[in-house]
Amino acid sequence: MSTNRDRAHRQTARATVLRAIATRERRSHLSAPRVPTVGIDIGGTKVMAGVVDADGTVLERVRTETPEKSKSPKVVEDTITELVLDLSDRHDVHAVGIGAAGWVDADRSRVLFAPHLAWRNEPLRDALAARLVVPIMVDNDANTAAWGEWRFGAGRGADHLVMITLGTGIGGAILEGGRVKRGTYGVAGEFGHMQVVPAGHRCPCGNRGCWEQYSSGNALVREARELAVADSPVAHHLLDRVGGQTRDITGPLITELARAGDPMCVELLEDIGRWLGIGIANLAAALDPARFVIGGGVSEADDLLIGPAREAFRRHLTGRGYRPEAEIVRARLGTDAGMVGAADLARLVARRFRRANRRRAERAHRTGFELRLPPLGREARP
Repeated sequence: MSTNRDRAHRQTARATVLRAIATRERRSHLSAPRVPTVGIDIGGTKVMAGVVDADGTVLERVRTETPEKSKSPKVVEDTITELVLDLSDRHDVHAVGIGAAGWVDADRSRVLFAPHLAWRNEPLRDALAARLVVPIMVDNDANTAAWGEWRFGAGRGADHLVMITLGTGIGGAILEGGRVKRGTYGVAGEFGHMQVVPAGHRCPCGNRGCWEQYSSGNALVREARELAVADSPVAHHLLDRVGGQTRDITGPLITELARAGDPMCVELLEDIGRWLGIGIANLAAALDPARFVIGGGVSEADDLLIGPAREAFRRHLTGRGYRPEAEIVRARLGTDAGMVGAADLARLVARRFRRANRRRAERAHRTGFELRLPPLGREARP
């Protein structure tokens, strides 16, 4: 009996702490220090880092390819560290925010699982805090993108929005009342792994028929390569562009050819867009937001993708014609959204870290004891 009471007490205490964290986050953009921070967006194919000021302006950015997922997690951490140190040579960096393509726990310290990376229960925050001399904030990349768009981009003025990021896979985030809704265990918003086709395409998450297998960068490239391998007449123009090397077919190339009017590439983006619209209609039925913001690299196709998505959304929306329809807009910050949002969220960590050190300094001054600071990055938890 006492065990049950203890467990209930721990759960209540944890819920209280998480509510306090969310309240601070909601107010952080009003009181966070106006100092430059680094935001890092880690996807399945690239790592992008940038120094961002308090107004969301990117002062400098650097980019590199994501190390192969067969390598150890330390290889990705090495890459992050190198990028931060490189930027720190030219900027006064006060904190680092990480937007990771994976499930981040409620404490925002561990990456529990990353379908496109080698992270499994990886203590990313503490691993980086041990190597960098600034405080660290870790969150899911779609959460940071949603925050960035709400603060500085297409989500401004929307009290309830849903972010969809189309990259290697599909990421998602929910933001309501100035707060990112992370769920009890921190892994809310994993819309890409909703099953939409029973026994469909195999997904890296372990299941079949996930939404991201039909509406993502991977899905786009897979369909194009299958047509090319089959030597379909509609794929000849694409094959000519890559010299017959199907492995060189990429999402950006398909988008480029679609903009130039290539019928097959236009059709492929329409297919991806229709699947996107169907998924958004399902999310509208469950969440009823005011606005959907579409980001990620695939969103650069703009109306070639979002136009078909809007049409499919209207066609599949439950109660269509008898309910208000949510807006569907492209992310204004483009592929910078996750990076900018991560940097902005990191300012809360920088503020709390500075306050903690100031209090220590004041106590040391009053008592006359030598001030000894803890390792940077470990004191302040977002």
